[in-house]
Amino acid sequence: MSIQTDGKSLVDLLNMLEPAPEPAPISMLPQTWGWAVLAAILVVLALWALWLYLRHRRQNAYRRQALKELDRSADDPRLASEILRRTALVAFPRQEVAGLFGDEWLSFLRQTSDRMTFSEETWMALGSAPYKAASPNKDVTRLVRTWITLHKSGGAS
Repeated sequence: MSIQTDGKSLVDLLNMLEPAPEPAPISMLPQTWGWAVLAAILVVLALWALWLYLRHRRQNAYRRQALKELDRSADDPRLASEILRRTALVAFPRQEVAGLFGDEWLSFLRQTSDRMTFSEETWMALGSAPYKAASPNKDVTRLVRTWITLHKSGGAS
């Protein structure tokens, strides 16, 4: 079977051409089991990381709440001391924290947080804050903020 091409113009010859067949669609599924296993491992790792993140957020919600309240305290040492006490009661067992006062309270605060370098005056101002009226003190607020941020939780709640 031959096609008659004599006496035809170039346009007629081009019209006689058949279009190239379309290739089969490329599958988006992995071609080997290794890719499927890798995808499954990545999904499991992502879910595990999400779970760890959510657990960390839930465990530190009391810190975020305490810092918000401290922002509203207007550097009042009495309020800062109260916020600190409530934060410690959430972070540590009540029997361990509730009865502490004075030097024992300050010692507890120093032991439960590393890297806290504040002057002795600031520590003493914090220790006496619940018992006497005082003018606003930014150093006490900074100390309380630092403790709330850096303390090692005792796992109460």
